[in-house]
Amino acid sequence: MKNRVFIFLVWGLICLSTSTAYAEHLKVWHAYRGAEQDALEKLVDQWNQQNPDKSVKVLSVPYEAYTNKLTSAIPRGNGPDVFIAAHERAGDWARSGLLASWPDGSANWEDYHPTTVKALTLNDGIYGVPLAYKSLVLFYNPTLVREAPGTTDQMIETAMAHTNRVEGKYGLAYQATNFYMHGGWLFGFGGRIFDDEGNVVLDDPGNIKSAQFAYDLVNVHHIVPEEATGVLVSQLFNDGKAVFAINGPWFLGEIKEGTPFKMAPLPRVSATGEPARPFLTVEAAFVSKFSPNPDDARAFAKFLANTESSAIRANEGKQPVATLDAYKHLTVETAERLRVFRKQLDATVPMPNDPKMRSVWEPAEQAMRQVMRGAATPEVAFKAADRRVEIFTRPAPQKADPTATIIFFGILLLALAGFVFHRNRGTDLWARMRKNKPAYVYVAPAMIAMVVLVVTPFVVGSAVSLFAHRQGEFTFVGLSNFADILMSKDFGLTDPLSFYYTLVVTVLWTVTNVFLHVTIGLGLAMILRNKWVKMRGIYRVLLIVPWAVPNYITALIWRGMFHKQFGAINGILTSLGVEPVSWFSQFSTAFAANLSTNVWLGFPFMMVVTLGALQAIPRDLEEAAEVDGANRWQRFRHVTLPLLRPALVPAIVLGTVWTFNSFNIIYLVSQGEPDGGTEILISEAYKWAFARQEQYGYAAAYAVLIFFVLLIYSTFTGQLKTDD
Repeated sequence: MKNRVFIFLVWGLICLSTSTAYAEHLKVWHAYRGAEQDALEKLVDQWNQQNPDKSVKVLSVPYEAYTNKLTSAIPRGNGPDVFIAAHERAGDWARSGLLASWPDGSANWEDYHPTTVKALTLNDGIYGVPLAYKSLVLFYNPTLVREAPGTTDQMIETAMAHTNRVEGKYGLAYQATNFYMHGGWLFGFGGRIFDDEGNVVLDDPGNIKSAQFAYDLVNVHHIVPEEATGVLVSQLFNDGKAVFAINGPWFLGEIKEGTPFKMAPLPRVSATGEPARPFLTVEAAFVSKFSPNPDDARAFAKFLANTESSAIRANEGKQPVATLDAYKHLTVETAERLRVFRKQLDATVPMPNDPKMRSVWEPAEQAMRQVMRGAATPEVAFKAADRRVEIFTRPAPQKADPTATIIFFGILLLALAGFVFHRNRGTDLWARMRKNKPAYVYVAPAMIAMVVLVVTPFVVGSAVSLFAHRQGEFTFVGLSNFADILMSKDFGLTDPLSFYYTLVVTVLWTVTNVFLHVTIGLGLAMILRNKWVKMRGIYRVLLIVPWAVPNYITALIWRGMFHKQFGAINGILTSLGVEPVSWFSQFSTAFAANLSTNVWLGFPFMMVVTLGALQAIPRDLEEAAEVDGANRWQRFRHVTLPLLRPALVPAIVLGTVWTFNSFNIIYLVSQGEPDGGTEILISEAYKWAFARQEQYGYAAAYAVLIFFVLLIYSTFTGQLKTDD
């Protein structure tokens, strides 16, 4: 007994000391990889050696989940004391009460480039310490041109001399439809995103001129490839088929070894005489407002940004740093590379940290795509983009009294309970359950998993649909989200943003896919069941491969195959004398591209199900029908198909649900083009949640409506099966 008491005491002391030591940790989050992460960890080790009583515990968080983890963890006290992130979300985070501002005199702001400090400044103060920055510059091949052009006219002249579209050579490679990549021209033409009152003005005259300039680069001068992607830009530059490329510091890691290159600031816009001013992204150290040790957190943030630390981040992490004195301590190689980014920094525009900016990207890029493919003039495209931004940033529904909603759902639950009681009245339900107790014990783990992984998230999501989310706050609005969706309050029924338009597209998408899945799968299964087909086993394996490969990989491959200039499908059409097709410029071809990809992914499942079901059908039945004079079609229709139905119906129902919610294909292949016309319900719900002011309640209402659509379908098909 004494030994046990002693052990418990020792264990308690260990836990107490561990918890005390953990409490002294400063928790730091980042999303760095590679050399940047190595440089940061080296600085953390230095800090821990110098400050053992204020040691830092660092956590690397995947970039894709970084923002969501921050906004969910910090308010609950589980987040970091300091986190490193890009500055454009600072406005959101500050208004949501996640960030601690820096008191006057708490840092020497003159040590940093003023543009980087400006990016972190809001109306009521400064909210972070600038560490590094990223902006676009001009990369060029010095074996093809001696020096970088000083103006856009010179750039166009040189690029035209090196362009040969037949050989796949282009003078300039950059993603012309990407609004971030377009920023240099936009601000170089005097354009703007917000007016003096903070309203979005995408139809500004300067923006319109810049879009026309970009259109001319692609469609008049033909020096920029159409539908350029980041991968295509890297490939053209690495293969020596692009003289110039516009890209950021991340491009240095994409240039293959041995490729000659130099960098220069973007040229001046000849039409205005102003330098092209790309967007500036500032990576900063932010201090959480929930940190229990804000002073120590600020001290660590300043440590990361001091001259010595910045020199390490620049020399070893290859970061363009914001601390001015650090440039005196750079190695020759680092100084040569960062010199251009430092020079470009003087002609940049910080990414607006206004929360509305997150609702600008989708409409602005949609406008750029419309302009590039000639579907709309810059004036029309940007005016439509302004309208979309207005919709995405509309005020939340008015706050509602929850009493009526609680009464409504209370009555609904009572009615459901009454229905269950009525169905089981007169039956000894409990006696039957006790009799089958072993069976319930057997399925209990699966039932618990379903409750935890399916039922609970569904209930929580359904509850969220009754709220409106703005800047980190949830407001109860009752059924207003459902009313707005079903009444198409902000757009017409034929607008791609309308629930009904998207529902029609989703139903068309589902019906055509499932029909082709079943038809092709059934046809292949009927062929492969015949013994006269040689190497049936090999064919079966090969035909299952499309289903076995992860669908997002397949989707990206098919996306590349549909590229207008470099895709394999247009290559085949060109060899046959057919004009290349811009697959994502109109609904019919974009829908066909999505359909082809998903059919390729889906038919193997139906083939496997049918092959399995065919093994259980006695061949004697078909032979008897043949003896009675039935031809091949009659045997299939009256003998084989009815016997396949018990296996096919559940597979069709499952395939319908999968296809109805086939998010990856839409998101990765057509990306909703043209103009959101090929979006389906699930991809629209995603965009309302993550690309349009984080309207989680509105997106949750979409999800609930999707559930009821599928519930009605499943009930209907189940009834049909019962009737049969």
